[in-house]
Amino acid sequence: MITWSQFGLFTAASLVLIFTPGPDIIYVMTRGMAQGRRAALAAAAGFSLGNFVHTFFAVIGLSALLAASATAFHIVKWAGAAYLIYLGIRMIRNASAADLSVQGPRMGGWTVFRQSIVANVLNPKVAIFFLAFFPQFIDTGRGAAHYQMMLLGTFFVLLTFICFGLVGLCSGWIGGWLRRNTKAEMRMGQIAGAILIVLGLSLAIPEN
Repeated sequence: MITWSQFGLFTAASLVLIFTPGPDIIYVMTRGMAQGRRAALAAAAGFSLGNFVHTFFAVIGLSALLAASATAFHIVKWAGAAYLIYLGIRMIRNASAADLSVQGPRMGGWTVFRQSIVANVLNPKVAIFFLAFFPQFIDTGRGAAHYQMMLLGTFFVLLTFICFGLVGLCSGWIGGWLRRNTKAEMRMGQIAGAILIVLGLSLAIPEN
């Protein structure tokens, strides 16, 4: 099964990705600023649960690929590492302050929850990212790959909800801090991009 070193690296990489400024975490924050903690937690739950769908399809696709060819699986893994490096470079180049003033209309908690799930599930970038991200932490010599991916995927969903929930609960304070520090979001994006590049490079180098 998954080693503690794998699990630790996965947790560190997941935290960087979850807290990286993007449409989902910004939506949770602005919804909390506009409607309060309940709406923010509904958005956090919706975005988190949407990841179960991407995990399911990633497990099916990657498991089928591994069953067909171990070489093809490793090619996908290396391609995924290259994709992480690409995302890191793009993140650094596109880092800019987020617009926290666009809060949108008031909606009920159930509506926020449903819309967040749909927005996550229908985002093709999330699906592609999952296909690139999970293989980096799978060791085919330590048990069934699909079990490892399901375990990591479930943990990622729980971690996302906890982190997004904290952001939602502290949305007013975080939003005010970002407004007072206009370059903060840009620096966060640059740091996260650099970490993704390092992660991609380290995963692309085969172990001795």
